[in-house]
Amino acid sequence: MTYIGTRHPRQDARDKVTGAAAYPADVIRPEMLRLKVVFARRPHARIVAIDPSAALAAPGVVAVLTAADVPHNRYGLVESDQPVLCEDVVRHFGDRVALVVAENDAAAARGAALVRVTYEDLPAVGDAHAAMAPGAPRVHAGRDNVLRHQKLRSGDARAALAAADVVVSGTFTTSWQEHAYLQPDAAVAFVDDAGRLVVETAGQWLHEDRRQLAEIFALSEDQVVVRYAKIGGAFGGREDLSVQPLAALAAWKLRRPVAIRWSREESIIGHHKRHPFAIDATWGALADGTITAVEATLVADGGAYASTSAVVLECAMTFVCGPYAVPNVAADGFVCYTNNVPSGAFRGFGSPQAHFAAESMIARVAEALHLDPLDVRRKNLYREGSLNPSGSAMPRGVSAVPVLERCIEEAALRISRHAGVMHGSERRGVGFANGIKNVGYSFGFPEQCTATVALTVLDSVRGANVRIGAADVGQGVHLILRQIVAETLRVPLETVSLVTDDSAEAPNAGSASASRMTLMAGRAVKDAAELALARLATTGDGSATVTYRPPRTTPLDELGQCDPHYSYGYVAQAVEVAVDTATGCVRILKVVSVNDVGRAINRQQVEGQIEGCIAQAIGYTLCEDFRISEGRILTPNFSTYLLPTALDVPLEIFPVIMETPDPNGPFGARGMAEMPLVPFAAAVAAAVHDATGVWLSDLPFTPERVLAALAARDAQPVPILR
Repeated sequence: MTYIGTRHPRQDARDKVTGAAAYPADVIRPEMLRLKVVFARRPHARIVAIDPSAALAAPGVVAVLTAADVPHNRYGLVESDQPVLCEDVVRHFGDRVALVVAENDAAAARGAALVRVTYEDLPAVGDAHAAMAPGAPRVHAGRDNVLRHQKLRSGDARAALAAADVVVSGTFTTSWQEHAYLQPDAAVAFVDDAGRLVVETAGQWLHEDRRQLAEIFALSEDQVVVRYAKIGGAFGGREDLSVQPLAALAAWKLRRPVAIRWSREESIIGHHKRHPFAIDATWGALADGTITAVEATLVADGGAYASTSAVVLECAMTFVCGPYAVPNVAADGFVCYTNNVPSGAFRGFGSPQAHFAAESMIARVAEALHLDPLDVRRKNLYREGSLNPSGSAMPRGVSAVPVLERCIEEAALRISRHAGVMHGSERRGVGFANGIKNVGYSFGFPEQCTATVALTVLDSVRGANVRIGAADVGQGVHLILRQIVAETLRVPLETVSLVTDDSAEAPNAGSASASRMTLMAGRAVKDAAELALARLATTGDGSATVTYRPPRTTPLDELGQCDPHYSYGYVAQAVEVAVDTATGCVRILKVVSVNDVGRAINRQQVEGQIEGCIAQAIGYTLCEDFRISEGRILTPNFSTYLLPTALDVPLEIFPVIMETPDPNGPFGARGMAEMPLVPFAAAVAAAVHDATGVWLSDLPFTPERVLAALAARDAQPVPILR
């Protein structure tokens, strides 16, 4: 093939490197009004009064907008429970109370500081376990704090545990994670000559942004236009609206062009985070390493608003056993409202938290049985025809075992296995972990993607114009789609053009999330290109619009039984670490990451995704320690919330691509951008154990936690042999 499986430079690369690319903050014009948010900066309180008089009297201030100015003051991806501006109660530190509109940034900032809000503080719910306690304050009046309780039952876990040769239990916690995309939230908004409300911003789903904005302003969707400038990263952090309704409100109310640009601190306190989980797990196994039963309780902190919490919990539940076929499962999952920052979509979508527990547990079971953990994994990994805990057969193309075998082979070549080898106060160790992640929407959500292809025809097909509302958040999907169309039509890549960034011009492709764009959008443009060719041959009309729908999924029932996902990606990793026993610091030395991607459309981009995902996983595992105390965010900037730097990312990352064609994907391809993050923390935990003999159970593995684990190990009494 000419364009499939090869490396091609991205069309936006030069502009991004030189600074010519226009991100949302770059489309702000001097004549636009500027906006500043008045944040609550308290976890839970009743709004007694808002006094804007001093702000309105300040030079340059044009207006102060409050909840009374919002036509329909509720929005949300799954459930509309979040106000644009709080009218009566604030529920978390980053809630928005008022919006100051001014002639320039300085005047807006001065005006925001002058808005006087009188609060009556209310008792705050500090974590998910507190939210479930009898008599806990209600985050939302009239609603239980448990947003979702999902059961998962398969077989008879209690009987299987009673009959097991070994039973191992563990408790695991994960924390919030900040998306830390390079481009902070920004937007401009105006009313165009046709009377349409136009918002230019960065997001992950043009048409969903438009739907929510139309609902907020009680408009039909064709009266709202959403356009995306260049998008400086997302990772799930742009799935929820942030600044878009604020800019839209000011523009709609004042009928003047407006702009908003959040600082990094405003972005950190103002948008959602990865869900913290607490997982209690008990696993039972036979003496030969066969896992016979899993019991688990998962408790997630959903924060102040629903966002995608219910679906994140559902995904975590389906991966409560990791990538292993376990016949007897009894799990209960809870996600709760609290007065913390809202939790929502983040790369992995519940799977990294579940895998941290599951992969750690299978390694501990192997240790209890005195078996090689790789052998125990081999024995239990999903195979063709295996049933998942929801009672359905795994879709064709199960490659968990060959992915692990390839990882073992590559690790033998790349990583020296010398457990506990000393280098001064450092000890070296190697750990393995497997992972699985669904591709696409799940649980009966109407998954679909629409594309239009118009052929360029002279004496023959010379190129094509493709319309599809697919957001490129940095993952390179626009190049992928052009490669797929060029290969399908057998035309030069440079003759394929795209229209993707305007909701009025590009059809609905769904969200750039769930690792779905390569499979879903790729299949839609491929099918549309093939249909356009066929129509050209039969009718002379070289255009076609296709809506691709993948195999059907079904919702979880009361006991978690369903057909949850239509496609999966598989990953296995080996990680070498150095643990400084004097300081507690963990360094990642080498990473082998083997990923089955179905078919690599652009190998360079796949390798880049693996490397970038591992860098993000290093932060999640070792240093990104988002802190909240009594509802107050203590890490609102990058001097307190520590991201990994180039010095924390190992020089030796070995991205290994395997290709088991996906029956639904274009040329067999499926998405993979989330996969390398899924097993990484568990692989590091296994490597630290290999180096020191201690198990770490709480993310992130900060030096303090490592030192505490080493101290607890050293405090254990030495058995006296008689």
